[in-house]
Amino acid sequence: MDGFGFSEAFGHANHIYSYPAATQKQVLDLLFSPTVGIGATILRNRIGSGGSGDSILPNSPGCPTCTPSYVWDGTDGQQVWLTKQALSYGVKYIYANAWSAPGFMKTNNDQNNGGNLCGVSSASCSSGDWKQAYANFLVQYVKYYQQAGIAITHLGFLNEPEYTTTYSSMRSTGTQAADFIKVLSPALKAANLSSVQITCCDSMGWSNQITMTNELKSAGVESSIGVITSHAYSSQPGSSTISTSLKIWVTEHADLSGALSPNNWYSSGGAGEGMTWANSIWAGIVNSNLSAYLYWIGAEPGTTNSALILTNGTTITASKRTWAFAQWSRYVRPGAVRLGTSGSGTNLRFSAFKNTDGTLSVQVLNNGGSAASINVATSGFTTVSASGVYSAQGTDIGTLSVTVSGGVASASVPAHGMATFILKSSGSTSTSTNLQLFPN
Repeated sequence: MDGFGFSEAFGHANHIYSYPAATQKQVLDLLFSPTVGIGATILRNRIGSGGSGDSILPNSPGCPTCTPSYVWDGTDGQQVWLTKQALSYGVKYIYANAWSAPGFMKTNNDQNNGGNLCGVSSASCSSGDWKQAYANFLVQYVKYYQQAGIAITHLGFLNEPEYTTTYSSMRSTGTQAADFIKVLSPALKAANLSSVQITCCDSMGWSNQITMTNELKSAGVESSIGVITSHAYSSQPGSSTISTSLKIWVTEHADLSGALSPNNWYSSGGAGEGMTWANSIWAGIVNSNLSAYLYWIGAEPGTTNSALILTNGTTITASKRTWAFAQWSRYVRPGAVRLGTSGSGTNLRFSAFKNTDGTLSVQVLNNGGSAASINVATSGFTTVSASGVYSAQGTDIGTLSVTVSGGVASASVPAHGMATFILKSSGSTSTSTNLQLFPN
């Protein structure tokens, strides 16, 4: 596993920066602290493609091979500040993602409203081939962060490329993306940035990302990519897998229009409820082999479910989705390995992970209408002590009462609730550890 996270794109990093000190700390703790809040480990930043104040290249140099006049204010809309804050909490991965190339590099001469990158298949422009110039632009962005003492770990050049919007957007097929990756990969290597992993393609939905990944493979660029990335709007993971040897991240999903109020963990299975998101994350990880799951916005002013945390002046409200992400991110840390599980029970879902500190993290999702008494037995691991937490309607993160007898950990998981068991052993953990979970 690589972890869980969100973005603060389109000015939201600046919102957090502008809060009074006490409010700012409360928001940062909720986003990044593994004891107070989510404990996020991935931050997704936007690479601007607009004019002055948004992009590092607000004006065309005149031609693809002309010398660009880059502009860097050192803040990047306070994403630099936010990234440093995130790193201080222990965030491991910084994902820089461009929604579009600058408009003058595209067939529609506009950073908005779709259009293709000039020079990829079936996208010629009278101004020339801008693939190398776009690669240089992205490399320069990474270098500016490097100068600020920040290592960008992942780099993306597309966002929802099958979707045309009135804001930053750029169309692409998998084949066209491959055309650009063949330029971007050597550009990163030439700049001594080989450690930066290229991602592709942040498709709007899982099904289209499957298609684009197959096209990437057919074009022979899979080995140049670090992570396959998808959003989960038009279709979601959970019932199919992407055929690739690479890690797969969901890098954006949200209930964009639902209202925060009444802010339930579980009421009717609504799109914004905490239990809904606990299940969505479980399905993506267990059934579709995800290594990371990111919500759209971490915190923003507003009243809708487009963010995990809503602010109104100095009033901070954490949605119940916050605690679904906390259940996963606090206890399934970067480097965790998913273990085999077996078990049965009506309306129960199980998963388990071995963390790098040797502990086992076991998730139990009880989608039933009554509490479930659960026993967790292990092979290849001797449980000597256990603790746990749970989330349910009326409880954000509560202490789970866990007992251990004969190496079996037992606890009651509330109705429509999620629980995490944390198991410890006196010795080392076998790589062949398996767990059996069963109700009493």
